[in-house]
Amino acid sequence: MKRYGAVCAALCIAALLSGCGEAPKPPVTHDADIQAIKDIEAQWNKDYAARDVDKLVAHYADGAVLMTPGAPPSAGTDAIRTALQQMVADSTLSLRFEATRVEVAKSGDMAYTLGTYGMTMTPPGKKKPITDKGGYVTVYEKQADGTWKAVSDIATSSMPMAPPPAASEKKTHRAAKHRRA
Repeated sequence: MKRYGAVCAALCIAALLSGCGEAPKPPVTHDADIQAIKDIEAQWNKDYAARDVDKLVAHYADGAVLMTPGAPPSAGTDAIRTALQQMVADSTLSLRFEATRVEVAKSGDMAYTLGTYGMTMTPPGKKKPITDKGGYVTVYEKQADGTWKAVSDIATSSMPMAPPPAASEKKTHRAAKHRRA
């Protein structure tokens, strides 16, 4: 009987210890994830060249935020769609970006790219196109279906800001306003 009790106790301890092992690790997809994100950004450049708003918006997760120089943040895909529609409506728009760094979290569910961009566009209310260049950071989140979507897309210009209008220009502008009134 003692022997039976000892065997049962040993089996119980073995069962408990086997249940305390590490949970199975998810498959390592680091290199594939990096390549997937590089492919996404290559396609994103093509979508800008094609001026395809639907495809551009499809790169963003539902709650994403887009921040571009000189514009307020666009939060959510509806606001992002509106901002992108305005951008691609500009016939002079040309945008090209390239990642210089792609990082994927060890957990495999978050990633970011860091890179540079070059853009030509005509700002609203202006007649001449401008050329801008700068840097960007895009944060990605892996979706339930395994695809990557941008959750935060931020660009910052490296071009010097335009100087404020000279005092004589301000007076001329005010005088013109008063004459119209």
